[in-house]
Amino acid sequence: MKVTTLGIDLAKNVFQLHGVNEFGKPVIKKQLKREQMAAFLVNLPPCLIGMEACGSAHYWARKLQGFGHTVKLMAPQLVKPYVKTNKNDAADAEAICEAVARPNMRFVPIKSVEQQSVLALHTVRQGFVKARTAQANQIRGLLSEFGLIIPQGIGHIANRVPELLEDASNELPGAFRLLVQRLLDHLKELDGQVKELETQIVKWHRQSELSSKLAGVPGIGPITASALVATIGDARNFDNGRQVAAWLGLVPRQHSSGGKQNLLGISKRGDIYLRTLLIHGARSVIHWESRKPDCCSWVSGVLKRRNKNVAAVALANKNARIVWALLAHDREFRADYVSTRAAA
Repeated sequence: MKVTTLGIDLAKNVFQLHGVNEFGKPVIKKQLKREQMAAFLVNLPPCLIGMEACGSAHYWARKLQGFGHTVKLMAPQLVKPYVKTNKNDAADAEAICEAVARPNMRFVPIKSVEQQSVLALHTVRQGFVKARTAQANQIRGLLSEFGLIIPQGIGHIANRVPELLEDASNELPGAFRLLVQRLLDHLKELDGQVKELETQIVKWHRQSELSSKLAGVPGIGPITASALVATIGDARNFDNGRQVAAWLGLVPRQHSSGGKQNLLGISKRGDIYLRTLLIHGARSVIHWESRKPDCCSWVSGVLKRRNKNVAAVALANKNARIVWALLAHDREFRADYVSTRAAA
């Protein structure tokens, strides 16, 4: 019987396959090793293949699309309800096969090689940023044990610590001074790595027409713009800007019942990195708005009603919708734009 739908449970070395025919009857239940996957699937007639969006999923999706198959990626949490029994590879593959055929299933866009390479820059840079913060906190904590308090802010480490190490009146042991100097050198090395990766990201941003277009939105710079373009890909995969905002976790959670609406805080679902960048960018707009009230009248109106944190999330939500409109409809950002619906 011809296989119409195939579910693949991805792994490092052993892959589980579950395929059904047009009547939903299982016709394939087998395990394959990594080196056997391509040879088996290239000879399989074109069919619908479902996989969870996990490690190496985008690589396999591109490869299987080259074999003529239709490949769909799904978030693991959306596949889990279809697991009927205890968790194992066979049950997971069967659940994936069933989930990918659901008409209301939401799918993850398949990333290109360029998108993955840009996101790799962002991932590595963010790792160096976390390591730099941890190193700065360690230096600050060690010095506090000797009664030397460094103000918060990574800039104070580079300015104050060398002076303290050279000051003979603070009675720091010689071995401890050498130790802190070693940590300070490591902090400078981490900072150099962050700046070098930022330079590469900005270079890609300037070469990308879409990324440069997004940088015109207040609160979105080269880092945020490049991350948005590399993650979203084809914005037409979303029906509207509200879906992008919900995908990023910038909309309220609901606990509604009996016709009574009960809205909670933001859901915080989706990509944490993108949501963080958008909210931090919104905070910078709010900061400049306090100095130049005319720079963003919309934010000024929100700040009159709500606190700064709510205004930052609201602006991040708005920027997410603007990003979708610019990418999906190939438009340029206009600060004075007024929709026909609002004008009516």
